[in-house]
Amino acid sequence: MNQYQAPEGLLTNRTILISGAGDGIGAEAAKTFASHGASCILLGRTVSKLEKVYDEIISAGGPEPAIVPLDLNGATPKHYQDMARTIEDQFGCLDGVLHNASLLGELCPFEEIKPEEWQQVMQVNVSAAAYMTQALMGVLRKSADASVVFTTSSVGRVGRAFWGTYSVSKFATEGMMQVLAAEYTNRNVRFNCINPGATRTQMRAKAFPAEDATKLKTPAEIMPLYLYLMGPDSKGVNGQSLDCQPK
Repeated sequence: MNQYQAPEGLLTNRTILISGAGDGIGAEAAKTFASHGASCILLGRTVSKLEKVYDEIISAGGPEPAIVPLDLNGATPKHYQDMARTIEDQFGCLDGVLHNASLLGELCPFEEIKPEEWQQVMQVNVSAAAYMTQALMGVLRKSADASVVFTTSSVGRVGRAFWGTYSVSKFATEGMMQVLAAEYTNRNVRFNCINPGATRTQMRAKAFPAEDATKLKTPAEIMPLYLYLMGPDSKGVNGQSLDCQPK
């Protein structure tokens, strides 16, 4: 899967929503999906970043994307319900969701985690993904073959000292994916997790400031697994937590 060679036009006639699409892995995923024919819905909080990704997709000859400016930290279930209605009106159905947006929070001893930071990380990493998925289920079920991909981490499988808030949020992400996958077994919507691994992003630089980023894979280099899970070749893959960089 990590060496997957996506055929040309793999995602033609598919509509895919990407959260955190303004930079890093989200921006690369949006551009990669569009290069394989997908109509992308770019969701993020910074309009200028979304517009840059939009322009790059158009310049590369991809289908025109849609932009949804939304701060997940302040978004309510109604925001997602309104978004779902707009997607249904404009596209008819939704074929994929990449829950990519995440906050790291501060790395510190568990007893020093600030309540406001805990709430913010859980809101963006867990609650926003849950409320958004709830709202989008109706339009996802209209697809013949829909894929929902959550973003996890190795610290969401085995707890790591000083990573408390982020680690707990990713354990919750894994659990949410598993519940949904169990509820939708043998149906037209599948749910999986991707662990990007050590990748050259701003979040990684914040967590490991002394690391030589040039030795890390770029977001573009880990895209094969993202393409595999979003395309029809992974139909039947459900409830899995997969690594872009298996050890």
